[in-house]
Amino acid sequence: MQEKGSISIHTENIFPIIKKFLYSDHEIFLRELVSNAVDATQKLQSLARQGEYKGELGELKVRVTVDKEARKITVSDHGLGMSAEEIKKYINQIAFSGATEFVEKYKETDAQAKDQIIGQFGLGFYSAFMVAKEVEIWSKSSKEDALTAHWTCDGSTEFTLEETEGEHAKAERGTDVVLHVADDSDEFLEEARLKGILTKYCKFLPIEIEFEGEVINQTKPIWTKQPADLTDEDYVNFYQELYPFSEPPLFWIHLNVDYPFNLTGILYFPKVKDELQLQRNKIQLYSRQVFITDEVKDVVPEFLMLLHGVIDSPDIPLNVSRSFLQADGAVRKINQYITKKVADKLAELFRKDREGYEQKWSDIGLFVKYGMLSDEKFYEKAKDFVLVQNV
Repeated sequence: MQEKGSISIHTENIFPIIKKFLYSDHEIFLRELVSNAVDATQKLQSLARQGEYKGELGELKVRVTVDKEARKITVSDHGLGMSAEEIKKYINQIAFSGATEFVEKYKETDAQAKDQIIGQFGLGFYSAFMVAKEVEIWSKSSKEDALTAHWTCDGSTEFTLEETEGEHAKAERGTDVVLHVADDSDEFLEEARLKGILTKYCKFLPIEIEFEGEVINQTKPIWTKQPADLTDEDYVNFYQELYPFSEPPLFWIHLNVDYPFNLTGILYFPKVKDELQLQRNKIQLYSRQVFITDEVKDVVPEFLMLLHGVIDSPDIPLNVSRSFLQADGAVRKINQYITKKVADKLAELFRKDREGYEQKWSDIGLFVKYGMLSDEKFYEKAKDFVLVQNV
């Protein structure tokens, strides 16, 4: 039986608003859809671990395919899947109540309107309409005897939803999101463009992402491992992977804290050879292994902006499109923690290997002196390991 309905929303023009204001960068749609597919897969794994899902897990890859002739991009997973009822709940109601709330706030041109964490809105999925004139969902729940649910929407507030059997039904559990690409979004039908987006945002996602037959990510990047399980070579190789053609780093700090906030990552002290390279090789910020931005101004103290590496924290508050950080108490605590870790590492190097420290001083002196001038707490620690040349 096919159901037709209207999505519960008070504003007819939500899609132009999503297109115009919510995401400044249209390529984000792929990050959002792939992240959703990874979430659905991890939820299934979690149910299996708890004994709530008893079936075979099978292969859990997320696949992205493009058919240029048919103008279609498909993102498929073998995760939890959704029933027709769940699609109504999660895709229609939640997303649109969130979207309406967003629009209401945005109307008043209140800067705070965009300062909500994306998870509060089911809006990630709707970023698909930035590049698609129609979106279909084919989904089969992981629950026993589930029927395939098929949802279609052309970017208006109208949708159709039906349960299908027979030749149109999905053989396996999971979800396929099919984008019928709009005429003004031809660039996203190019394989090279899609691969570039996936490599940028999804390179370290925890579930394998396959694009046109090739797995494009490492599911266990080294910052998710324990320092005791890693060698110096692992750290140097990872640095070269982040910043090809760069000289090996001087040393690094492995961040790993779960209280009072979650934070993992690796910060590298580079050799200060070339100002341009320093500006280009920025610290990359991730949230649960999804790349967010390399503008980390508030998270990392200013005097350490010359460091390279990766920070991953689900606790850093982002705005609704995940593209800007919100400076708040958590960010300040993380900022202070990073300062302390860097000071401790420098003090340890100074104590354990004074000669090696002196050899590196021409590279690290700049950080240390700038830090002492700009940060009182750092000054207190650094006055014990700052070196002043005898003239």
